[in-house]
Amino acid sequence: MEPADIAWILAAFAMVLLMFPGLAMLYGGMLNGRNVLNMMLMVLSSLAVTGVVYVVVGHGLVLGDSVGGAGLIGNPFEFSFFSDFLEDDAAGGTLWAAFYVLFAAISVALVASGAAGRMRFGSWMVFVALWVLLVYCPLGHWVFAFDNPEAGTIGGWMRNQLVLHDFAGGTAVHMNAGAAGLALAVVLGKRKSMKNRPHNLPLMLVGVGLLATGWMGFNGGTAGGANFTAQYVILTTLLALCGGMLGFIAIERIRDGHATLLGMGTGAISGMVGITPVADAVGPVGAILVGFLAAAAAAWAITWKRRHQIDDSLDVFAVHGIAGITGSLFAVFFANPQAPGELAGIVFGGGFDLLGREVLAITVTLVYSFAMTFAIAWVMNKIRPIRVSEEDEEAGLDRAIHAETAYDNRTF
Repeated sequence: MEPADIAWILAAFAMVLLMFPGLAMLYGGMLNGRNVLNMMLMVLSSLAVTGVVYVVVGHGLVLGDSVGGAGLIGNPFEFSFFSDFLEDDAAGGTLWAAFYVLFAAISVALVASGAAGRMRFGSWMVFVALWVLLVYCPLGHWVFAFDNPEAGTIGGWMRNQLVLHDFAGGTAVHMNAGAAGLALAVVLGKRKSMKNRPHNLPLMLVGVGLLATGWMGFNGGTAGGANFTAQYVILTTLLALCGGMLGFIAIERIRDGHATLLGMGTGAISGMVGITPVADAVGPVGAILVGFLAAAAAAWAITWKRRHQIDDSLDVFAVHGIAGITGSLFAVFFANPQAPGELAGIVFGGGFDLLGREVLAITVTLVYSFAMTFAIAWVMNKIRPIRVSEEDEEAGLDRAIHAETAYDNRTF
């Protein structure tokens, strides 16, 4: 890699790392004040556990040569213990390995939405390890592993045989996390009270800001260097964020008669989720529309979830799953071939085969993630209950599990 490219990816890595305190603040602020520290610990422990799992076998499972050439899973021993990254390979392999750790960790951290306020902390850490191995790594291989004819290696089937267009992980990260959060919520069941309101909206807003900063590194770093694509996807990500804020508060105004700060923050996240798989494939106006529609779809999904009493407490299925689907499908019709991705949507003369490829990838991702996550949580729960006792849930997990509180002078 050129020095300028390495410098940009280093900066992007630092920006993505900010997503972890950002998500902790977002999720923590959206909960009641009795579970805020527990949620922050769930997010941060996701990074800790994933880092260990990824170093041992994860990187090989995601980017290693596909076992049997089937495109289903990489060789777990190919990069085991990161022994290949002790010397400079001139291609930035060490830096990319670190970058991919963050991709895996933020994916499982998002799933904590489905367990808010009612899962044993020890069970969560075991769940993280199993989920990364059994859910994220296969999906990561399908989406992120490219064929390399020069090295004679085979990548994932979605990326290479299906020819999926997914710029920065809309399937493996966002749709995956959305379906998984929904499955975990179903296994755990509802909280005793689903009427808890966000206890600290300013904290939530700080979290949104840190996540937005990280998203610029997430999408911009995926461009692979200091190039025009990096410039372009940062622009489209910003515009989708703007469209998302407007889309969500527009739905709130129609549905509830007022716009809220929580809604605007949720819309910002939804817009960035929507643009992630297509940041290089739509024009500037298209990016605004992607954000607007993704946020509107997320707002609808939140209403649907509440109507059916599904306790995905922090709305990962709506905000990451449904918004991600919306962005991918938008590109099927409106991808602009003049954008760096050179993808032509149906409106711009592209074929309907793109629709079939994207729908298949979305369907397989959702079904696999939901089914495997449900199975992991169900089996764990049969071995030992993963939900806290009613007494601990009532007292709040900050005190009951961690023996500390976020606020010493307030009562929640």
